[in-house]
Amino acid sequence: MDVNNAFLHGTISEDLYMSQPPAPQIWYNALSNFLLSYGFTNSRTDTSLFVYHRSDTVAYFLVYVDDLLLTGNNMAFLSTFQRDLAAKFTLKDLSTPHHFLGVEILPTLTGLFLTQHHYIRDLLQSTAMTNAKPVTTPMSSSCDLSANSDASTCNVSEYHRIVGLLQYLSLTRPNVSFNVNKLLQYMAAPTDIHMQAAKRILRYLKGTIDHGLQLRRDFNLHLTAFCDADWAGDTADHRSTTAYIIYYGYNDISWSCKKQPSVAKSSTEAEYRTIGTTADELLWLQQLLMELHCPLPKQPTIYYDNIGATYLCANLVFHSRMKHLVIAYHFIRELVAAKKLHVLHLLSSHQLADPLTKPLSPSRHNYLMNKIGVVCASTILRGRIGVFTSQSVPDFENLSSFVKIQRRCSSFVKIQRRWSSFVKNSEEVFISCALQGK
Repeated sequence: MDVNNAFLHGTISEDLYMSQPPAPQIWYNALSNFLLSYGFTNSRTDTSLFVYHRSDTVAYFLVYVDDLLLTGNNMAFLSTFQRDLAAKFTLKDLSTPHHFLGVEILPTLTGLFLTQHHYIRDLLQSTAMTNAKPVTTPMSSSCDLSANSDASTCNVSEYHRIVGLLQYLSLTRPNVSFNVNKLLQYMAAPTDIHMQAAKRILRYLKGTIDHGLQLRRDFNLHLTAFCDADWAGDTADHRSTTAYIIYYGYNDISWSCKKQPSVAKSSTEAEYRTIGTTADELLWLQQLLMELHCPLPKQPTIYYDNIGATYLCANLVFHSRMKHLVIAYHFIRELVAAKKLHVLHLLSSHQLADPLTKPLSPSRHNYLMNKIGVVCASTILRGRIGVFTSQSVPDFENLSSFVKIQRRCSSFVKIQRRWSSFVKNSEEVFISCALQGK
């Protein structure tokens, strides 16, 4: 017989103080010194990123412990650098990356497709949910999770394991970020109700196992953000939820969903805090793009569906009810006044950050899932994902005029018939205009 991990079964009879082993830091320093001597510069916004830029040659080197990712526009330089790196360190060349940190990378005709379907399959097998019946949404629109429940306590360790695995899955599935974030709030004392909610997400993943994140080539590269807030959405502590999704051209590259640190006194305050959080992320991404030598053609734009919050960003008059937000107020106001940031209003029906703030109906969820880039792999292979171009987008000013007429006219049916060919897919037109910076 053989005892597994025999040394871990004993109990230490005295206090033992430990420190972090120095080997990881020593390895990073050795690799960093080699890269710097080769002409790379270390990014200030992301210390795991190194950038090489000489005349027309650009190369990016990403480090994650002992996993390395190298790309650039000069194959001769990349081959020479890789040979010199192999002479310094013992490594294996895995050629074109197909997997990186558990994410599968598939090339398409228009860009890349990131998926974790193998990860989902293993997750379903480990939780005995392989034969579960799929559902159309990760969380029911009527679901109201709470910590104060009379339900019995579930298997806490199993709940922690499932939710932890789901959290890593949200790297390529922004449409489940809100639901996973909601489950993370009940890690201390989960009940059977919370476990059922976790298993519903697994059932949803069972039906969308072949979905992933689409990244498309785009020449109109600028930063566009959609942010939203759910004011006092938590019935227990009445704190609000902040959510945003940021696009670089047509591709969503950053998203977040989290509770605000304190209670907001009004919906405008909750929304205004959300704009500030989104602006912080935009500034970080802007700095990162500058280090990657990818200058932005125009200042970033934030789209929001709260008129009061957007008004505060541009209005120079101080509001006494917002005294406690004076620092964030001046921060955003200065960005807008200096024309470093645009904050524009949009209709709630056009809000792409909706899946990150609350559960949605199946139709609304499926519509927005496509808009945030989560699509089916077979759909991409069949070429059914259309790419908007400047030639295919109608004039946005005409669309705005139509919206005004639609609101003022009582006989909407007649106008709808007259403009039926124009207003078809009007939400797609608006979103396309926004992502193109029009």
